[in-house]
Amino acid sequence: MRRYRFGRIATLFAAIYVAAVVVSGVLALVTGDPALLREIVTWGWGPDFVPYTWWVELLVVAGGVLQGWAYWQVLRGRPVGTVAVNDRPVRLLRAALYLSVACTLLYRLPIPYLWWLGLPSDLLNFAVVGLFFVVLAGVLPRWLRLLGLVAGLANAAIGVASTVAYGLGQYSVAQFVSPYQLGNAVYLLWLVPVLAGQARDARWRRGTVRMGGASAALSLLSSGGHSIVAFGGSGVDYDLVLPMVLSVLGVFGMVWQARSAHDLGGPTPAPSPAPQIRIAPARAWSLTAVAVVLPLIPAAVNLADGMPVWIGPRGAVDDLFHGYVSYPAMVLWVAVDMLVGVGAPAALVLIAIVRRPRRLLRVTMLILTLAAAAGVVTSLTTQSEADWQLIPEMVDQRLALYPDGLFDRNEKDDILFGLSPLWYSAALAASALILLALYGAPPAARLRHHVLVTALATAVALCFLPAADQSRGSVTTAEDCSPPEPWEMDGKPVEPPPPTGSRAFICAVRRQNALTFAATTPDQVLLARGRRLCAVYTRNDPRELARLREVEGVNVANLSGVLAGICPAANAEVTAEAAAKDREFDEFMAEERRKCDATPRHRPLITPAKAIRLKEPEWPEAGLELYDEFAGEGKSTTAGPVTAGPGRVTVGTHSDFHVCVTLETYTRRPPVESKGWDDVVEVGYANQSGEMSFMDGLSGTELPDLSLNGRKGHYRIRVHFAWSPWKGEEYGTQRLLIMAYPGPGDKVVTYRRLPERR
Repeated sequence: MRRYRFGRIATLFAAIYVAAVVVSGVLALVTGDPALLREIVTWGWGPDFVPYTWWVELLVVAGGVLQGWAYWQVLRGRPVGTVAVNDRPVRLLRAALYLSVACTLLYRLPIPYLWWLGLPSDLLNFAVVGLFFVVLAGVLPRWLRLLGLVAGLANAAIGVASTVAYGLGQYSVAQFVSPYQLGNAVYLLWLVPVLAGQARDARWRRGTVRMGGASAALSLLSSGGHSIVAFGGSGVDYDLVLPMVLSVLGVFGMVWQARSAHDLGGPTPAPSPAPQIRIAPARAWSLTAVAVVLPLIPAAVNLADGMPVWIGPRGAVDDLFHGYVSYPAMVLWVAVDMLVGVGAPAALVLIAIVRRPRRLLRVTMLILTLAAAAGVVTSLTTQSEADWQLIPEMVDQRLALYPDGLFDRNEKDDILFGLSPLWYSAALAASALILLALYGAPPAARLRHHVLVTALATAVALCFLPAADQSRGSVTTAEDCSPPEPWEMDGKPVEPPPPTGSRAFICAVRRQNALTFAATTPDQVLLARGRRLCAVYTRNDPRELARLREVEGVNVANLSGVLAGICPAANAEVTAEAAAKDREFDEFMAEERRKCDATPRHRPLITPAKAIRLKEPEWPEAGLELYDEFAGEGKSTTAGPVTAGPGRVTVGTHSDFHVCVTLETYTRRPPVESKGWDDVVEVGYANQSGEMSFMDGLSGTELPDLSLNGRKGHYRIRVHFAWSPWKGEEYGTQRLLIMAYPGPGDKVVTYRRLPERR
């Protein structure tokens, strides 16, 4: 076994870390609280983002074990032996790689995030790119090194610009500098040539190149930090689980950097002879032709119907690429979909049969098997109307990369996809079996990782992908969320209790149209989107909020009221805001009461039959109106704040201020009092119902009855109005005294009116 300079220290540290991960994992499974485990392994993906689920915690524990192995790889140092004598560029490259690893490890420490801490790592990328260009001289063609240099420098510049833009809050600039359509494509244009050079250079071992290949594959899949739109099922946010897993697997990039530096410091291994290319024996063309023709049969049938697509936008496999990975990976998937749809696997089979190297034959069989498994999973997870088909915007996004007009709809408005993927799966699997029967290695020479075992493992892994075969479930409409009308309750209106929990969120979306969903979208789709937005709301990351606002047009910060039913963070803010508004309103009403208490009390000159001074100030929005439902038509007369007509009396008040009201009813005409009032107006009113109550329909204000013990007949209504000052305010508050007494006549009499009205 190869020994390393700090191997024992690295082993001890990795063992302690793995032990801590396992213990915290056991505690999470026993107590149901994964906070400690998530903090150790995922650095911030707490249960608030991804709720506790036993299989998620097992994934996290497995990721922790992988990280322990990664730390051992990073900390063990160079191999023991003669120290390599390197020239200056190689020594500088080693130092730059180690510094880059140190910056990565720094992010994993529990320290507060400061955006400018990312600048040293971003600037260090310029040195790494330039030094690899120099060190790989003589190994790669100059044009390929130049391509990698340009791409690497561009990627480093994008990283610096994005960090500064996000740090300064210039999110639109960040989106322009690093659009989500690029993903990590620019980075891969640098990494792939570097890996090709390492594979040709004896200073780097094969394991190091494999680590770099794994990092490149993960970089292709990674969304690059941009928002992911996808819907999980059964209460699990798969759109959050997958980024969490990818973030854990990101240690492969750190391992590749560390191993690249380790290998440059150790003795250069003796160049091993090139492996011998084993050529399989030729077989009869009659049998091999069948393997070539089989993938063409379903493609020909599909093309005859004008459908050059293998799977199309349906099933779990396509959902993975359209909702969970980067945009370049999605474009690549659509290209593969089209290539398989037109029979491109036949060309791969033909090349493998003509050249017959065993490695190429094994790769071909593996590709055919994986494609067959993908078709089976697609058929098992396809439904007639997927959730995304209910949202017009999502339909446009899913079909954007395919030729226009490719997918028609039948009479039921279902999308027509063409031939079932099961036919492709049968053809591809049969072709792979023929190749295995014709060119399979003898038992003594078979590889440890058998093709069928790999295909089985891949199929099992694909079965765990978020499935799109969930039932549509119930659909709550806006009408279902509205309270019943009185005639629907046999004339007895009952105010239903306000909705809570999930129903509160669904009703808020249905009635307010806060999110763009069709009226027929199932409730489970709304809830899945709501849980994702809740996670974004809880994290409250300005960069993520800006990305969601720019890419999806959703301002999550303004959705606290909508999300309150299913999001504890939003509910806490809504509750706090409501409590603050209640306190403010209570203080405001207390101030208004003090204003009314400070107004002078009216002292009648004769004893009224009844007198009412309202304890609470009133706030009519359209004035106060007294009317009789049997009133006739006639001319209205206005005097000061009062307008009178047949069977109608209106008192105008300022809608921005409260009114302090006193009501008095007399058995005979009271003496006129004008001192201290701005307006005193008396009008007539014919009371035919026996009740006289001023009211305001807009605010719901209704004053007590002014009639004389329910007496019908003609009354005189005398209205007194004035403004009362308060603590130096310009207006203060309104004061209103209304007197009523039995008496004939409809003449409008003005006893007092200020020449200049406010």
